[in-house]
Amino acid sequence: MSAPALATPADAPILLREMAGPVAVLTLNRPAQRNSLSEALIAELHQALAGIASDKAVRAVVIAAHGPAFCAGHDLKELTARRSDADLGRAFFARLMSACSAMMQAIVHLPKPVVASVQGIATAAGCQLVASCDLAVASEHASFATPGVDIGLFCSTPMVALSRNVSRKQAMEMLLTGEPVPAERAREIGLVNRVVTAGTERDAAIALAQQVARKSAYTVKLGKEAFYRQAEMSLADAYQYAAKVMTENMLARDAEEGIGAFIEKRTPTWRDE
Repeated sequence: MSAPALATPADAPILLREMAGPVAVLTLNRPAQRNSLSEALIAELHQALAGIASDKAVRAVVIAAHGPAFCAGHDLKELTARRSDADLGRAFFARLMSACSAMMQAIVHLPKPVVASVQGIATAAGCQLVASCDLAVASEHASFATPGVDIGLFCSTPMVALSRNVSRKQAMEMLLTGEPVPAERAREIGLVNRVVTAGTERDAAIALAQQVARKSAYTVKLGKEAFYRQAEMSLADAYQYAAKVMTENMLARDAEEGIGAFIEKRTPTWRDE
């Protein structure tokens, strides 16, 4: 049984940041609100990602959460409160959805790998957040859902990230039924990479991030960007683009060093260039 939501002081930061070696751990800290993505939390996440992008001390990122829920999506109370606006909330809804979409894209465009650490439910925009990360580690007690259809609000923006992680049939089933998908099933359909014993997901996510952080930052940046770009291309265009990326990569100092180290049977020394 899930533990009750943790109480936090009113002035507590809604996003925490700490370093685990070269890994920045960003922790959603609205447990009483099931870490729902308020306008403020979206802005904090986006700002943190923007700072990390140019921070050479950070080589990977983990997004985690406090409390029994990873993220329950948008803050429905915040959304409902704006229905009293003169325009019935239209301007606020448009601004919020645009800001959230930009934050999700910032994860994809970040030149460093991002790993989700999911300890509990990840629903709607919370499921979108997991799907937007490059990698995901889930507790065996975690579950995933896009249940907007149950409250008359189809998960259209979560659909974008979800449909780029799992097959169309799997995505449509989640979107049309709203039924939760348990962690092991989420791994089978490709939404998460690993399922671990409850309580170890944070350490497992950090360990995975640290494993990638030991690679050349230049190579990881190049490869991550290429991965997402080629995925939107035709087969012929993808190969043409990837061939150009490989050529540039071969000319990089770290590729020369890495190949030389492999041939000479020694550990490479990266300069991230």
